[in-house]
Amino acid sequence: MEILGLLLGFLCLIKGADFFVDGASSLARRLGVPAVLVGLTVAAIGTSLPEASVSVISALHHSPEIAISNVLGSNLFNTLMVIGCCALIFPIHVDRELRNRDIPFNVIVSAILFFLVVCFRQLSRWSGILLLILLIAYLVYICMHTPIDKEEDKSNVLSVGRIIVYILGGMIAIVAGGQLVVNNATGIATALGWSQTLIGVTIVAVGTSLPELVTSLVACRKGESGLGLGNAVGSNIFNILFILGASSAIAPYGVNMESLIDCLLVLLVALILFGVSRNSVISKKEGLCFVLLYVAYSVFVFLR
Repeated sequence: MEILGLLLGFLCLIKGADFFVDGASSLARRLGVPAVLVGLTVAAIGTSLPEASVSVISALHHSPEIAISNVLGSNLFNTLMVIGCCALIFPIHVDRELRNRDIPFNVIVSAILFFLVVCFRQLSRWSGILLLILLIAYLVYICMHTPIDKEEDKSNVLSVGRIIVYILGGMIAIVAGGQLVVNNATGIATALGWSQTLIGVTIVAVGTSLPELVTSLVACRKGESGLGLGNAVGSNIFNILFILGASSAIAPYGVNMESLIDCLLVLLVALILFGVSRNSVISKKEGLCFVLLYVAYSVFVFLR
């Protein structure tokens, strides 16, 4: 039954992402804004809902290891596997705004998280509030500084009603698929006797990041590489600022040594992405290196 649940979850993810990307790209063209903005906001928030629900519920149920390891594992997966796989199959052209604003901001928020964890060895309620304030400031900034193209070609664009149906329906299918994958995979992992941190950083993190992977791959396949990359980077920012911010503001929790190491790795990977993006293109070779780095990390996690 758990295997059937996994297969159903993957089906929901794939079809949900297909509808979601069509709706999101049509929304961008109808509003006259770059697809990357939709990727950083609507798509990032929508595909991060599984991480949000898992982490907040885990914090409320006093399972902090899963709450923080889920986010850290998801961010590593988003950068190394999501962006890596997309670049491996479809070389990614990095939008100027992403290169100069959002990818550097991803480094900044990763550094802030690492600083908070190293200095206090916990995420307090005040830390959570600070992260949430940063999220609001970031969203206000990108909305205020994104130009609107009044002459955007709106031919072959979905109607407003279909856009709403595609986005909401796709989002519901993505979240439901992510939950099916997480619940069934976690049941299998628990039966194998894995620790909460190991489950959070592997099965739960990968399962809740599948929406980002599928959505970004579908977006790149449809020629919307800006939406795909923006989705991955935006999800990383959203994971730290909203998910960790909300969960720690609700239920503050300490951070163990494994998660401290993962915080450092998240920062290092964010710096690597920053360096790679300077060339304006993430090539197939760089994508392969990203994927191999994630494989190495997975081996490290199981051995530690």
